[in-house]
Amino acid sequence: MKTCAAFAATVLVLYACASGEVLISKPATVPAGLDLSGDWVMVSSTGFSQRESRELAVSVFLEMGTSLKVTQTASGLFFSFDRSVVEEYRFGEHREVAVGAIAASRVSGWEGDTYVIETLDKDGAKLVESWRLQQKGSVLQRNMVIWEGGDKQLSLEQHFERV
Repeated sequence: MKTCAAFAATVLVLYACASGEVLISKPATVPAGLDLSGDWVMVSSTGFSQRESRELAVSVFLEMGTSLKVTQTASGLFFSFDRSVVEEYRFGEHREVAVGAIAASRVSGWEGDTYVIETLDKDGAKLVESWRLQQKGSVLQRNMVIWEGGDKQLSLEQHFERV
Protein backbone atom coordinates (compact mmCIF):
# COMPACT_ATOMS: atom_id res chain seq x y z
CA MET A 1 0.00 0.00 0.00
CA LYS A 2 2.80 2.43 0.85
CA THR A 3 4.45 1.70 -2.50
CA CYS A 4 1.28 2.65 -4.41
CA ALA A 5 0.90 5.88 -2.42
CA ALA A 6 4.55 6.79 -2.98
CA PHE A 7 4.21 6.05 -6.70
CA ALA A 8 1.04 8.18 -6.95
CA ALA A 9 2.76 11.06 -5.15
CA THR A 10 5.74 10.82 -7.51
CA VAL A 11 3.44 10.83 -10.55
CA LEU A 12 1.65 13.94 -9.25
CA VAL A 13 4.94 15.76 -8.67
CA LEU A 14 6.19 14.86 -12.15
CA TYR A 15 2.91 15.97 -13.70
CA ALA A 16 3.05 19.31 -11.88
CA CYS A 17 6.63 19.87 -13.06
CA ALA A 18 5.81 18.95 -16.64
CA SER A 19 2.73 21.16 -16.85
CA GLY A 20 4.39 24.30 -15.43
CA GLU A 21 3.83 26.20 -12.22
CA VAL A 22 0.49 26.01 -10.46
CA LEU A 23 -0.58 28.70 -8.02
CA ILE A 24 -1.52 27.53 -4.53
CA SER A 25 -4.49 29.19 -2.79
CA LYS A 26 -3.77 31.47 0.14
CA PRO A 27 -5.69 31.86 3.41
CA ALA A 28 -8.68 34.21 3.40
CA THR A 29 -8.69 34.85 7.14
CA VAL A 30 -7.66 38.40 8.02
CA PRO A 31 -5.31 38.59 11.01
CA ALA A 32 -7.14 40.02 14.02
CA GLY A 33 -7.14 43.82 14.11
CA LEU A 34 -5.27 44.22 10.80
CA ASP A 35 -6.69 46.86 8.45
CA LEU A 36 -4.74 48.34 5.52
CA SER A 37 -7.42 50.99 4.86
CA GLY A 38 -6.38 54.59 4.48
CA ASP A 39 -5.12 57.34 2.23
CA TRP A 40 -1.43 56.96 1.47
CA VAL A 41 1.27 58.87 -0.42
CA MET A 42 4.47 57.29 -1.75
CA VAL A 43 7.63 58.47 -0.01
CA SER A 44 10.18 56.08 -1.54
CA SER A 45 10.59 53.61 -4.36
CA THR A 46 13.68 51.47 -4.92
CA GLY A 47 14.49 48.48 -7.06
CA PHE A 48 15.86 47.15 -10.30
CA SER A 49 14.74 45.81 -13.65
CA GLN A 50 16.68 43.24 -15.68
CA ARG A 51 14.76 44.33 -18.78
CA GLU A 52 11.73 46.36 -19.68
CA SER A 53 8.92 44.74 -17.68
CA ARG A 54 6.52 45.81 -20.45
CA GLU A 55 7.98 42.96 -22.51
CA LEU A 56 6.33 40.44 -20.17
CA ALA A 57 2.58 39.91 -20.49
CA VAL A 58 2.14 39.64 -16.70
CA SER A 59 3.30 43.27 -16.33
CA VAL A 60 -0.12 44.54 -17.50
CA PHE A 61 -1.41 43.48 -14.07
CA LEU A 62 1.06 45.76 -12.25
CA GLU A 63 -0.51 49.11 -11.35
CA MET A 64 1.53 52.05 -10.15
CA GLY A 65 0.81 55.44 -8.63
CA THR A 66 2.13 57.95 -6.13
CA SER A 67 -1.13 58.36 -4.21
CA LEU A 68 -3.07 55.40 -2.96
CA LYS A 69 -6.43 54.86 -1.32
CA VAL A 70 -6.95 51.46 0.26
CA THR A 71 -10.37 50.25 1.33
CA GLN A 72 -10.59 47.00 3.26
CA THR A 73 -13.94 45.21 3.61
CA ALA A 74 -14.82 41.94 5.30
CA SER A 75 -14.11 40.05 2.07
CA GLY A 76 -11.44 41.99 0.19
CA LEU A 77 -9.22 44.95 -0.58
CA PHE A 78 -9.64 47.80 -3.06
CA PHE A 79 -6.56 49.76 -4.15
CA SER A 80 -7.14 53.08 -5.95
CA PHE A 81 -3.99 54.40 -7.64
CA ASP A 82 -3.84 58.16 -8.30
CA ARG A 83 -7.65 58.38 -8.10
CA SER A 84 -8.06 56.55 -11.39
CA VAL A 85 -7.30 52.84 -11.52
CA VAL A 86 -8.99 50.62 -8.93
CA GLU A 87 -7.84 47.06 -8.32
CA GLU A 88 -10.03 44.64 -6.36
CA TYR A 89 -8.74 41.55 -4.56
CA ARG A 90 -10.94 39.07 -2.70
CA PHE A 91 -9.44 37.36 0.32
CA GLY A 92 -8.55 33.77 -0.56
CA GLU A 93 -9.33 34.22 -4.27
CA HIS A 94 -8.15 31.73 -6.87
CA ARG A 95 -9.43 32.81 -10.27
CA GLU A 96 -8.68 33.78 -13.84
CA VAL A 97 -8.14 37.48 -14.55
CA ALA A 98 -7.78 39.35 -17.83
CA VAL A 99 -6.75 42.72 -19.18
CA GLY A 100 -7.84 42.81 -22.80
CA ALA A 101 -6.52 39.69 -24.50
CA ILE A 102 -3.99 38.93 -21.75
CA ALA A 103 -5.25 36.33 -19.29
CA ALA A 104 -3.61 34.97 -16.16
CA SER A 105 -4.29 32.93 -13.03
CA ARG A 106 -4.41 34.77 -9.73
CA VAL A 107 -4.39 33.83 -6.06
CA SER A 108 -4.37 36.20 -3.13
CA GLY A 109 -4.65 36.01 0.61
CA TRP A 110 -2.88 36.46 3.91
CA GLU A 111 0.53 35.10 4.85
CA GLY A 112 0.79 36.18 8.46
CA ASP A 113 0.37 39.97 8.57
CA THR A 114 1.16 40.36 4.85
CA TYR A 115 -1.36 40.38 2.00
CA VAL A 116 0.12 38.51 -0.98
CA ILE A 117 -1.09 38.53 -4.59
CA GLU A 118 0.39 36.14 -7.16
CA THR A 119 -0.45 36.46 -10.86
CA LEU A 120 0.82 33.83 -13.32
CA ASP A 121 0.54 34.37 -17.09
CA LYS A 122 0.26 31.61 -19.72
CA ASP A 123 3.97 31.92 -20.54
CA GLY A 124 4.97 31.15 -16.95
CA ALA A 125 5.98 34.69 -15.89
CA LYS A 126 4.79 35.47 -12.37
CA LEU A 127 4.10 38.76 -10.61
CA VAL A 128 4.22 38.59 -6.80
CA GLU A 129 3.00 41.61 -4.84
CA SER A 130 2.94 41.93 -1.07
CA TRP A 131 1.48 44.60 1.19
CA ARG A 132 2.14 45.07 4.91
CA LEU A 133 1.97 47.73 7.58
CA GLN A 134 5.10 48.95 9.31
CA GLN A 135 5.98 51.45 12.02
CA LYS A 136 2.80 50.84 14.03
CA GLY A 137 0.58 51.31 10.97
CA SER A 138 1.98 54.64 9.78
CA VAL A 139 3.82 53.13 6.77
CA LEU A 140 2.46 50.76 4.13
CA GLN A 141 5.18 48.71 2.42
CA ARG A 142 4.63 47.25 -1.06
CA ASN A 143 7.00 44.74 -2.65
CA MET A 144 6.71 43.68 -6.30
CA VAL A 145 8.73 40.98 -8.05
CA ILE A 146 8.33 39.62 -11.57
CA TRP A 147 9.83 36.18 -12.13
CA GLU A 148 10.46 34.55 -15.49
CA GLY A 149 12.08 31.15 -15.81
CA GLY A 150 13.34 31.28 -12.23
CA ASP A 151 15.04 34.65 -12.75
CA LYS A 152 14.02 37.97 -11.20
CA GLN A 153 13.17 40.36 -14.01
CA LEU A 154 11.88 43.18 -11.82
CA SER A 155 12.10 43.92 -8.10
CA LEU A 156 10.59 47.05 -6.56
CA GLU A 157 9.91 48.17 -3.01
CA GLN A 158 7.69 51.15 -2.24
CA HIS A 159 6.84 52.85 1.02
CA PHE A 160 3.68 54.90 1.52
CA GLU A 161 2.95 57.15 4.49
CA ARG A 162 -0.54 57.67 5.84
CA VAL A 163 -1.99 61.05 4.84
